[in-house]
Amino acid sequence: MGYVRTGILMAVMTALFLGVGALIGGQTGAVIALVVAGAMNLFTFWNSDKAVLSMHGAHPVDPRSAPDLYAMVQGLADRAGMPMPKVYLIETDQPNAFATGRDPDNAAVAVTRGLLANLSPEEVAGVVAHELAHIQNRDTLLMTVTATFAGAISMLANFGLFFGGSDDRERPMGIIGTLALMFLAPLAAGLVQMAISRSREYEADRLGAEICGQPLWLASALGRIERLAQRIDNVGAERNPATAHMFIINPLHAMRHDRLFATHPNTANRIAALEAMAGGARGAFATAPRRGPWS
Repeated sequence: MGYVRTGILMAVMTALFLGVGALIGGQTGAVIALVVAGAMNLFTFWNSDKAVLSMHGAHPVDPRSAPDLYAMVQGLADRAGMPMPKVYLIETDQPNAFATGRDPDNAAVAVTRGLLANLSPEEVAGVVAHELAHIQNRDTLLMTVTATFAGAISMLANFGLFFGGSDDRERPMGIIGTLALMFLAPLAAGLVQMAISRSREYEADRLGAEICGQPLWLASALGRIERLAQRIDNVGAERNPATAHMFIINPLHAMRHDRLFATHPNTANRIAALEAMAGGARGAFATAPRRGPWS
């Protein structure tokens, strides 16, 4: 099902990309957009995870450079019955995390330096388990493809203003239409991002809580991350806002336009769902290890 959803998404985003190209440059623009979209589809399937990690300056860690984090991810992956993903560290003070990769065999979990510095080991475990849930549900390819296309659509719309032709024959929409397109095309891409991210976060919270065995660890982590993320900049995310929906909590706050779209469900609602999960299934979690499922 993961590949089916991704294929449908690629078709939708490709159609949007072609539409933008046609509106900006007519038939020639559509042909160029088709060629670019075809190349992007190949690139996003095989390399979009590396591109996103590079955007955020993430660097890989191993048992020697980050023994506690690596052991935690390995232990939680074992509990989830899934392959060990690659582990990356992002050098930013904002606590946050995301997962990427085209499938569980080619996946990565990236956490920020701020996450390790500001959260307890239990809270970090809850966050890592949430990201492993995204990998297990094959959300990561879907979310990474969306980020790549959304950024490209926004860039294409901006290019349209400058390279759309010198008169109305070359610029089918005219200057006013092209200006409107600069806002409407990113808006459409943003709506797709919003729908995908919101629909997957609750499920990743639920499965992540099952993986770590303690829903309240994740609930506590979500509250702490949101409070700190509102005060601490994430420069990589601000430069690449199309990737915001990949993070466990929206990393954007420094610019007003960052709030136009809510790429994540309300954090208070997510916490309430996890608290209800803990309260309604105490028996199921009673035997879960209390001191680090990674040990």
